[in-house]
Amino acid sequence: HRRFDYRPKTDPYCQARYTFCPTGSAIPVMKEEDLIEVYRLQAPVWEFKYGDLLGHLKIMHDAVGFKSALTGKNYTMEWYELFQLGNCTFPHLRPGMDAPFWCNQGAACFYEGIDDAHWKENGTLVLMTTISGTMFNEMAKWVKYDNETGIYYETWRVQASPDERSVVWFDAYECSKFILRTYQKLADLGAVFKKIQTNYTSIILFSGEPIYLGNETSIFGPLGNKSLAAAVRDFYSPFKPHRTVGEFFVDIFKIIDRVILKRQFYLFYNLEYWFLPMKYPYLKIIYEEVPLPVGSKTFFGV
Repeated sequence: HRRFDYRPKTDPYCQARYTFCPTGSAIPVMKEEDLIEVYRLQAPVWEFKYGDLLGHLKIMHDAVGFKSALTGKNYTMEWYELFQLGNCTFPHLRPGMDAPFWCNQGAACFYEGIDDAHWKENGTLVLMTTISGTMFNEMAKWVKYDNETGIYYETWRVQASPDERSVVWFDAYECSKFILRTYQKLADLGAVFKKIQTNYTSIILFSGEPIYLGNETSIFGPLGNKSLAAAVRDFYSPFKPHRTVGEFFVDIFKIIDRVILKRQFYLFYNLEYWFLPMKYPYLKIIYEEVPLPVGSKTFFGV
């Protein structure tokens, strides 16, 4: 997943049903001698609206919590879409614009407090490690860098087969990947994690070797490939929001026809378009274990 030099301003066209990070705050500077408890947080996606519904499908959202021994204050940190998951997964086809329009930025959110009920009721809230204030402050510097350079959400992981050793063509870039990067940074700073099992949700597309198509300019620009541009727009059309149940079912049949019967998928990744020759089983949601990391250096702060 490519890193960028800066985060571009979002277009006013991109609107979220739910405000991104409504109570967000700056990450505080902790005193060096402070001891900070670190918690693993996980709950079903959209738990606030649907309860445990998506939890039964193991579609989970991840975050990390902190508690300061000196102040007693709790904090939550997570990473998610600025304009909800649908906008990050599929584009808008705007009138008068040839190229699909994406609202696919993601970002870190830090705020005071841990909503115990939210994380405990249908998910996980468990102590993982304790770090020093110095380590927390170093992590905060890294979060700023990570947030300014890793800016686009990517829903899909694309791999060649369900085999664990299968080639991964494209990796996802979503909430769990931020949490895994955070754990790795803490481990590199010297955090020693408890021996607990940690699982994360991945949504996988199965594809033969992807075919590079080009970027927005080369496909949709004045000298672009008009037939390819039409094919890409046509592919994304059924994924638009639906006003009626009838529209929804018509478009579901179109999606099944393209992705499963014709084995086609167009992926937008790092601002470029790729064609995926889809393979059985086409799509799978897994809840896989990823062990907690071990640091790359020794730190004697705690």
